[in-house]
Amino acid sequence: MQDTTDIKHLSRAEKLRVMEAIWEDLSKDDDQLESPQWHQKALQQTEERLEKGQEDTVDWSDAKRTLRDRFE
Repeated sequence: MQDTTDIKHLSRAEKLRVMEAIWEDLSKDDDQLESPQWHQKALQQTEERLEKGQEDTVDWSDAKRTLRDRFE
């Protein structure tokens, strides 16, 4: 495994790409990951706010593009 101190030498864009690659790899086995109880509660609260019109939505592709633009 690469020494984690090498991460400090990556640009912000490179770090984000590494994070996305790690997340994609971890997501392949998401059925083995149990969500914590607090996460279920947070999802329910967000859903309630969405139903009441108190939550704005953003297309995931647009959100990723906005974040990449901000940090690259």
